[in-house]
Amino acid sequence: MRPDARAIVFDLDDTLYPLQRFVRSGFAAVAGELEREYGIERKKALQVLTSAMRTSARGRELQVCADKFRLPEAVVGDLVNIIRLHQPSIRLPRVSIHAIERLRASWRVGVLTNGLPDLQARKVESLGLRFLVDAVVYANAVGDGRGKPAPEPFHEVSRQLGVPPSRTVFVGNDKRCDVFGAACAGMRTIHLAESRRSAVGREGGACFADAVAGSLADVPSLAEHLVTEDWSIDVA
Repeated sequence: MRPDARAIVFDLDDTLYPLQRFVRSGFAAVAGELEREYGIERKKALQVLTSAMRTSARGRELQVCADKFRLPEAVVGDLVNIIRLHQPSIRLPRVSIHAIERLRASWRVGVLTNGLPDLQARKVESLGLRFLVDAVVYANAVGDGRGKPAPEPFHEVSRQLGVPPSRTVFVGNDKRCDVFGAACAGMRTIHLAESRRSAVGREGGACFADAVAGSLADVPSLAEHLVTEDWSIDVA
């Protein structure tokens, strides 16, 4: 590894793009399958799925849809597989592209993501990230498969980027998997949050990110400070 190099690593879901866009893409694939197999109008099925997502039934949208159209309970498992196996129709937001492009001039750039590796790989392909970053690591394919916050995935992305953890900044939205995990692996951390709220994490734990960003647009300047100055700064 080059001790003088520097790297920045991004989480994927809800960091580089909104996960809800993938969910909606999956629902569109499900609606198409319901039309082909059961004659249910695609538009009506999609409306039921997206409406359920905005209610207390969030997370059970497929069950709600099956109940609505009186489908066998066993069909829910098939619909889950359609979401997992479909090629998602998602795009990288402009703010993400701009942030990565700004960083590429003087940083090694990577992505480290939890989730089923084959599913995450389809997301990476659809988002065009292979052409924008230097390394993509699927955390659940490393070590014992636990994924983040285990240290092995963070060490693997450092190895692939050729930059030591001490010269690496990790950017993510999850206080435990991203911030805590990266910090334990020896990286500096930026918590991507909608507001200035870094004191309390999951299950009442503390989130001690080196910096808090309200937008990916803030990340390049924050990262620059973190590798050149021994201080913490919040921008939100």
